[in-house]
Amino acid sequence: MHVAVLGAGSLGTLFAAKLRAAGVPVTLIGRPGGHLQAIEREGIRIHQTDETVETVAVEVTADHTAVVDADWLLLAVKSYDTASAMSDVADHLDGTTVLTVQNGLGNAETIAEFVPPERVLVGTTAHGASILRAGHVHHAGAGETVIGRYDGDNGPEVDDIASTLTEAGIETVVTDTPRDALWEKVLVNVAINAATALARVPNGHLVGYPAGERLVERAIEEALAVARADGRSVGDEVLETAKTVARETAPNRSSMLQDVEAGSQTEIESLNGAIVDRGEAMGIETPVNRTLADLVRLAETLAED
Repeated sequence: MHVAVLGAGSLGTLFAAKLRAAGVPVTLIGRPGGHLQAIEREGIRIHQTDETVETVAVEVTADHTAVVDADWLLLAVKSYDTASAMSDVADHLDGTTVLTVQNGLGNAETIAEFVPPERVLVGTTAHGASILRAGHVHHAGAGETVIGRYDGDNGPEVDDIASTLTEAGIETVVTDTPRDALWEKVLVNVAINAATALARVPNGHLVGYPAGERLVERAIEEALAVARADGRSVGDEVLETAKTVARETAPNRSSMLQDVEAGSQTEIESLNGAIVDRGEAMGIETPVNRTLADLVRLAETLAED
């Protein structure tokens, strides 16, 4: 089996390293630059929370044609890059299954514009990671990964992919309702990412202070109404799930906070922004999510000035 990982950000780098450390041939495809150069010279350095460091040699390239030999493709680019990334590789995918483990809504639909829907797998993961410096990734936390076919029955291929990930230390289960699982993850991210990015606080502050808890509750209340109107089966327990995630990852700085601090584009449009857009289309008011989205958009303008 050969796996191509498209996207050399924190999660793509982490997953590529863990798969390769388990003996799976992997090619990590990313943008040219210092990160790929450092990996090519010295391998990926995985920094664990217990301060141990593991070094894994991984094949890297900026050549998108490298996907041609892959049995399956793991897509780990930012949500705003999904269309351009798929456009780059689509002509080189011959029956290849594409698994997205990206944040936010709309990624699977975009992928399905480039490959048949039955070749798209929807995935969510509770693993957290951040790039410390070129070639170095911090594995900030682990948790369950859930995957399932976007359109059609799962079958042996999906089971094989789940087994491969699990054997690499990425515990993965297969679900027949991946869209529900995706929405649950989106609701958690909607509650945590924008608020922490704007307040410049780690995740734990959202459950350690009344102001944080109010934001979590109101953002999820709105998003839950949108999810249900969209036909998704998401229970009220997602609120407690979000608080538990914030509590268990208390010292972590969300990916959106990292983006805002770095002056980078965020994934706000596929998270709170997507909740607002879908709510508007269904006549559901989402004032808290609209405010959070607009404030993050405003913060992004600093990078443009």
